[in-house]
Amino acid sequence: MGLKIGDPAPDFSLPGVDGNTHSLGSFALKKILVVVFTCNHCPYAQAYEDRLSDLAKFYSVQGVQFVAINPNDASTHPQDSFPEMVKRAKKKGFPFPYLRDESQDIAKAYGAEVTPEAFVFDKNRALCYRGRIDDNWRSREKVKDESLKIAISTLLAGSRLSSEVAEMPALGCSVKWKWNG
Repeated sequence: MGLKIGDPAPDFSLPGVDGNTHSLGSFALKKILVVVFTCNHCPYAQAYEDRLSDLAKFYSVQGVQFVAINPNDASTHPQDSFPEMVKRAKKKGFPFPYLRDESQDIAKAYGAEVTPEAFVFDKNRALCYRGRIDDNWRSREKVKDESLKIAISTLLAGSRLSSEVAEMPALGCSVKWKWNG
């Protein structure tokens, strides 16, 4: 479902907790774009917040831009509402834009299934990696496969990802879709 390796990044125009609207074009000068669908309430997403912040800081000087998008239905999960996102981003000091996908159209266009789920695009905005951040959400110290970091470093080195590592099942909570019944 959703994007396949090599597909172009779907455009978006979403409000950020910083008061600005961000689009795909906002990051046109960056070598690599990492779009992470995440949220406030999910324990997996919470466990990965600091790791994502650390990766964003580490790679920012190399031209990599991270963007977090929260697509969850706030009517069933009020902790994922925009005001709560603003509070969370401020508390955690996110070094990347945190955007709200209220309509869920962007999550559907990307094919996001869980939070957190990462999509990595090259300079031409073709999808190169999709999936997990790493293989152990419970303990950073027990991580054996830093999937997202490997994907970014491989692309920065000018190499392509093998099909075995380009898609790794993401670990997380299902996206909380709106029910239109």
